[in-house]
Amino acid sequence: MKDNKIFNYIKEVLKNMPTGWLSITTHRLDIYDEKLAKIEFLQQFEALFNINNATSSVLNELPTAYDYIRLGHPLSCVLEWGIAHLHQLSPENVISFSSKTIPILAILRKNLLEHKNTQIIYSDKLPKNFDAEVLKQIYGYKFELKKIEDTEAISDFNGSTIFISEQEEIGSINLNSNIDFFINLHEELGSILIVNGKQNENYVSDIQHVRRRETIAMTPANCLTALKLLVKQPSDTPNKKTIKANKKSVLNSINNITGTTTQALVASSGLSIQYAILMGLIHDAVENHKGKAIKIIVPPNCYGGTNDQARRVAACIDNVEIVDLPVDGGNDMVQSIDLVLAKIAKEDAVPYIIAEIPTNPRVEVPNLIELKKVLSQERKTASGTIAIDPVFILDQTFCPNVHFLGDNEILSTVRTISFASGSKFPSGGKCTAGYCVGNQKTIALVKKIEQHLALCDNEATALQYEILAKQMPSMKQRIIDAYKNTREFVNFIHKTLPEAKINFVSEALATQGFTPSVFSLDLPTKGNTDEERETYKRALNLRLINLMINEIPDESKFCVSYGQLKGCYWTIPATSTQGTTKEGDKDYIVRASLSGNMDLEMHKKVFLRFVDSI
Repeated sequence: MKDNKIFNYIKEVLKNMPTGWLSITTHRLDIYDEKLAKIEFLQQFEALFNINNATSSVLNELPTAYDYIRLGHPLSCVLEWGIAHLHQLSPENVISFSSKTIPILAILRKNLLEHKNTQIIYSDKLPKNFDAEVLKQIYGYKFELKKIEDTEAISDFNGSTIFISEQEEIGSINLNSNIDFFINLHEELGSILIVNGKQNENYVSDIQHVRRRETIAMTPANCLTALKLLVKQPSDTPNKKTIKANKKSVLNSINNITGTTTQALVASSGLSIQYAILMGLIHDAVENHKGKAIKIIVPPNCYGGTNDQARRVAACIDNVEIVDLPVDGGNDMVQSIDLVLAKIAKEDAVPYIIAEIPTNPRVEVPNLIELKKVLSQERKTASGTIAIDPVFILDQTFCPNVHFLGDNEILSTVRTISFASGSKFPSGGKCTAGYCVGNQKTIALVKKIEQHLALCDNEATALQYEILAKQMPSMKQRIIDAYKNTREFVNFIHKTLPEAKINFVSEALATQGFTPSVFSLDLPTKGNTDEERETYKRALNLRLINLMINEIPDESKFCVSYGQLKGCYWTIPATSTQGTTKEGDKDYIVRASLSGNMDLEMHKKVFLRFVDSI
């Protein structure tokens, strides 16, 4: 009886759900409270279920669940809630993934750090591309593999028992007290992880953090299919021919946009591709530089996901270490790289550099000729042998159209891999898929990256390829249009509030092709002490953002995104993109990103009103 009530309610929700649940990477940003995220969404959803209300209007008023689609979204929450209720579980203990292998890796990661044993049991087969040897030798994970005929054969174990079941039916769970984690694999959709028993509830937040940093939740489209399967409704299956054509189109677009001819790779998100890059490079170092320390060189104030993920990788592997690279706000990237590489050369270690150009949030571009010189310089170890040359991992998300890697381009002779977040310009905010491509000197490295992208089952989904195939051909023009609006708005702010410090590219850099649609704003402040001045400025930041959002609610949003198809997004990096960054490295300034489709004159009027108020 209760199952029917749940099924009927989910059917009504699917019939009446807001289009934004399916079509955009964030829903209802105006009522998003990051601290409450999924809790708030599910509390209000549960209240609606209790009174059997699934009308379009009330569903549309539900707040955003989690952030983007990496950590979760409304449809993944509904799917997890539905499965949990059918099996008398807490919704927090049901976690969906786009990947079929990462939920296993999430448990192995926690157990590695806690020195706990793991056994992986399966009745049919392991996920495709699950490579036990690579997981043990490169990731450092420890586990036993066992194949069984019947779950009743699972006995008590000193550690964690993961049971893997591949089945077409969604939400079919066969638990017993000896199973700690049940993973339901679905060939086309991803996987659903069940955390079993109170003794394992301390895994939930760690598993969710893996989903946030190294992969994504099951996508909205696949969650919709899964929910339809759950309530026994017909669902569509992807057209294999179309998938192949879309993938070819996307790979051609990436080569065209980046000016490259080498193989590109497309992942489920920017952080998914970054994780594959890091693990692929570490694998290469282990094979080709046996026993040598691996140094991941990363700006301490860069995008929080990049920073956090790199540190998480280093935490798991003994010979991998993070080295800070000051690049922003008075620090020169080229000088910092020179100093860091000289030190690492003396140690005879393997250097991998992650950097954004332009930098985030100060939107600075280093001297590229000097950068090439520093990256190309031959250095010596303490014993006088030639040091290992660096690999430059370039986050090109702000300006994905600049040619760094092609023949005769500035970084063509330095081992360089470029990557970009797909939720920005490539998709215009319609999906999270990210991509990477290398120059001719990194062909072998990209093959290793491809191996780890497959191992983590993090390739872009069929729908993500479809969205990118539609969006990427217009990307160059959208970048031009967005830059025009951004330059005009920056010039207007400079004229109306000259005492504010604006971080944006110069006209000279723009002529070289650096045309971002993002700028940051250090507002003027007042007070007798540093503390008073900082407090005043932080309040002023929020005052400006709130005014913009309240006065132009259809276009101005409080969000970290950019490259969107319309409107204007505002954020404070210290409390958004730099969420996991050390406090001293955070930037309490305003960052704005404009699109090519927005009412610029209205934004100027509202900004002028802000200036008059201070």
